[in-house]
Amino acid sequence: MFTVLKRTLRQLRLVLKGPKPVDRFLARARGVIHVGANTGQERDLYWRFRLPVLWVEPIPEVFATLQKNLIGYPNQRAIQRLVTHEDGAECQFNVSSNNGQSSSILPLHEHRAVWPGVSYARAVMLRTVTLPTLLREEGVDATRYDTLVMDTQGSELLVLQGAEPLLAGLRFIKAEAPDFESYKGCCRLADLDAFLTARGFRELAKQRFPVSAEGKNYYDVVYEREIIPSHSPT
Repeated sequence: MFTVLKRTLRQLRLVLKGPKPVDRFLARARGVIHVGANTGQERDLYWRFRLPVLWVEPIPEVFATLQKNLIGYPNQRAIQRLVTHEDGAECQFNVSSNNGQSSSILPLHEHRAVWPGVSYARAVMLRTVTLPTLLREEGVDATRYDTLVMDTQGSELLVLQGAEPLLAGLRFIKAEAPDFESYKGCCRLADLDAFLTARGFRELAKQRFPVSAEGKNYYDVVYEREIIPSHSPT
């Protein structure tokens, strides 16, 4: 009863406050695949727009919390997998000390200078999967989802490379990306922009959140696939 009341109060606050400008595109979305779920912090945001959601989270104990947090959200499903650009590779996944929020397959780099209190607490070996393979193996109908959200701490470009067969069916892509090398060899904002622009997406919205006095920034950025109008023969 108490859990239901807390969820209802969170949802009511979200409705009254309204979504952030960078999230207003969700009003036009059909469904969301969220890779890098953590504990499902955006579940009430997606609930507000009545969107079906497929959450993907690799860390076993974080995934367990995610599943508990999704109780009462019947249109939201969680899958425990590590999504990258290849299928079946053994990969070291680094679990961070801040409840797993900064966990990544990549080594920390300038991230340490910005958040010195965050480190890797341990590593687990996980098998990778591409997004198309995951959907096929789990019996997921990809046509239900036209939005991909990524928060994979530097490996966003790898996720996109593996998901290339699905991109033509997506309308929106949202990601968190830095303009500096937060993780060694990570996907930066310029890399994300170049990849998606070359595949027919354009920037729709962007929100900057500075993370250091030296001008290092992270961005939430949303891209929309450009629709080329068809011309009837005259």
